Amino acid sequence: MKSGKAPDKAVVLKFLKKYGIITLGCIIYSLGVSLFLDASNLASGGVTGISIMINCVIRVCTGYELSTGLIILIINVPLFILGAVFFGKHFLISTVYATILSSALMWLFNLIFAAYLPLPCDLLLTSLIGGALFGCGMGLIFRMGSSTGGTDVIVKILRKKFRYIQTGMISMAIDLVIVGTSALVYWALGMENFFEITCYTFISIVVFSTMFDFVLYGGNSAKLVYIITTQDNAQAMCAKILKDLDVGATFVDGEGAYTGDQKRIIMCAVKNFLYPKLRDIVSSVDANAFMIVSSAKEIYGEGYKNHLDDEL
Repeated sequence: MKSGKAPDKAVVLKFLKKYGIITLGCIIYSLGVSLFLDASNLASGGVTGISIMINCVIRVCTGYELSTGLIILIINVPLFILGAVFFGKHFLISTVYATILSSALMWLFNLIFAAYLPLPCDLLLTSLIGGALFGCGMGLIFRMGSSTGGTDVIVKILRKKFRYIQTGMISMAIDLVIVGTSALVYWALGMENFFEITCYTFISIVVFSTMFDFVLYGGNSAKLVYIITTQDNAQAMCAKILKDLDVGATFVDGEGAYTGDQKRIIMCAVKNFLYPKLRDIVSSVDANAFMIVSSAKEIYGEGYKNHLDDEL
């Protein structure tokens, strides 16, 4: 009998971390949809929005209500196949997991909170909270290289084609089309407040896109800092940066255009929360140092993203 090689501990931890974060994202996403968006007929976009719209049509026309999670699951089947073709089996497995889990959670939350829905808050608050939870949950799921199926698969395919456009912007463009369609459907159903619902749905989409991009890209952002100082101060300053902040730095030789003095430029990227400490170091070594600070949205290398990571 052959004994299989035990899985590497790091691989197991990476797997648990990935699916733990996907699970958390599904919980947050499902709460936003079930308790806020679905309960108030805010078809926020994507397959979720399409499912909410279909559920509303069924409810108005027949008096019977299906689970939005079940409708999402049905629509997703052909999109699972498309995702598998473009992104492989690992994407398919995690996406099926996220979709089934979030659909089940929506059904469960609707069952548990049925007596309290819709929640006693106005549509503005509903759209803000629902959109924020929706975007936060989806952002966590996307960060792990997964999705909840649906138009997320379309978004990831388009992101590969149009790499210069952020994921949230592509998602918002698709969602706006879906919301426009939902407005026409609600109008056709004779819903008196269809215009109000449509306006608040647009708000929820803007909040969703903002939160989605923040969660998806926020952890990769930092500040890019150029510190121009004298040759003598550069060594001492860089030594404190390396020791106190534990970040890398690069020396660049320079020359003052007016004075002709030799200068040393320290270039480094620091996380936003470390930037105040960097300023303290610079001022303590050379109060006359010249600093140029800009935002670095994406950084690749040690301590940041890997060059081989998938583009989000």
